Amino acid sequence: MPRAPRSTELRAPARRPRVMANFALTWDARITTRNHTPSDFSSPSDKRRLLEIRAQGDAVLASARTVAADRMTMGMPDADLRASREGRKQAPYPLRVIITNSGSIDTKMPLFEKDFSPIIIFSTVQMPEPIREALATKADLWLHDAPTVSLPTMMATLRKEYGVKRLVCEGGSQLFRSLLEADLVDEIFTTLCPRVFGGAKAPTLSGVAGDFLTKSKALTLRKMDIVDGECFLHYRLAR
Repeated sequence: MPRAPRSTELRAPARRPRVMANFALTWDARITTRNHTPSDFSSPSDKRRLLEIRAQGDAVLASARTVAADRMTMGMPDADLRASREGRKQAPYPLRVIITNSGSIDTKMPLFEKDFSPIIIFSTVQMPEPIREALATKADLWLHDAPTVSLPTMMATLRKEYGVKRLVCEGGSQLFRSLLEADLVDEIFTTLCPRVFGGAKAPTLSGVAGDFLTKSKALTLRKMDIVDGECFLHYRLAR
């Protein structure tokens, strides 16, 4: 199968990482079911592509809800991809970045059972004290004194404090929507899978179906491959 395209055409912005988003979609544009069950409807080829895209990032980003639903560890299981990263002077595993406005995190998720790379959590002062204490030895905590995490501030922190130049966002839809609204997405990778979920409440790429963005976003197609009934697409956000 074709390998995921390398995102090398444009450099990272001066004060934030270059943000690449990656999602598998059904043909009716759902990224999961209405009950947010684990997203496991794509092929082995797509799962390999996900890892190839993840391997490009200095860090991988997901919401706490997505990490919990998909039981993610956000790792890099393939030795060849780890070797390629080291050849590019990257750490074998990307940093793992979690975001949650409420601060509600299950501290016993599989994510915290793996110590192959640092975990960075962005939340707010709403995070309960017991959770803060439980996470103190497991992750770096950045708590914003506001109802929601400031995404521009988070991006600036990742660039300045952790040297992140490329960030791969893997969900969920509300986080992706917020990044789009803040004009913080540079590239989008999607896999269209031969499945149809239906349902008005099943999340789409940008949230619930029918919930319009404040302003539409124009995309430029960079690459398209069709493999075993799935369509792999790579877009760049038009500025």
